[in-house]
Amino acid sequence: MGDFFGELAKKLAERWVGLLALPGLLFVACAWAGLQLGHAHAVDPDLLAAKVTALGSSLGRSPGPVQALTAAGLLLASGGAGLVVQALTGPVRAWWLGRWPPGLRWAERRRTAARARRWDRLVTARRKLQKRYPKTNRPPARQAEIDMIAHRVNRLSPATPTRPTWMGDRVAAVEQIALNRYGLDLGFGWPRLWLVLPDTVRAELAAANGQFAVTVVIAAWTPPYLLLGALWWPALLIALAVGLTGWTRARTAMAELTDLSEATLDLHGRTLAVALGVAPPDSTGPLDLSEGEEITAHVRKGR
Repeated sequence: MGDFFGELAKKLAERWVGLLALPGLLFVACAWAGLQLGHAHAVDPDLLAAKVTALGSSLGRSPGPVQALTAAGLLLASGGAGLVVQALTGPVRAWWLGRWPPGLRWAERRRTAARARRWDRLVTARRKLQKRYPKTNRPPARQAEIDMIAHRVNRLSPATPTRPTWMGDRVAAVEQIALNRYGLDLGFGWPRLWLVLPDTVRAELAAANGQFAVTVVIAAWTPPYLLLGALWWPALLIALAVGLTGWTRARTAMAELTDLSEATLDLHGRTLAVALGVAPPDSTGPLDLSEGEEITAHVRKGR
């Protein structure tokens, strides 16, 4: 038990250093450079070198307590920046998942409707081709066209879009598939399913969720650099690079997480049914719709 908590503390420390502490030190260094250089000399390496040399000389002549206080102040500043970023992870995650603030509900509705219309057009085009060219005598070129449209549909959203963002629709699609295909309300059923999953499956899901959490933290460094850009324009380029890196990696992580979640439901939904007594212990295969509906009624408890 002691070894477990020791390793856990080590992992948490590594995550803090990697995602908040070290980037916090980098941000403090950039902020200091920005204050020294400003817009006029934003990329003047000679001036920056002179400022760094002067700072080093000044600290070198200072008494030990002053140096210690300076180091402590640097650590506190970097830690403070890290705490600000940690507070920003919630809004970043909510934005990516399509839970926009009340003041932007009108934009959320318009964006969701536009995504749904685009999805419907693609699905309609695919169905028309499938009807026009029956599978029994469908030319290869038409099959390739149908496959391409199907790929575009799934790339947009695996189910009818109900969120204003791609990542939000990926999550919502898993919930829709669970309800429409298996009759299972994941909002209530997922915590129960999690408890009966094999350790290897839970580890895979936790790792995928952890990767997404890392990308949220990366993207949360964007607003501080945008603010710093008001004083030092290169910070705007850093903000752009950080934001794009976090966003692109988040899409990959979310795709992996939702694919794993859907596969978990396909392969282990019956495990939950057996655990709740809805299905016999020797039953196999994916959940039936009636079984999922019975599980939903059981776990919702009339709510």
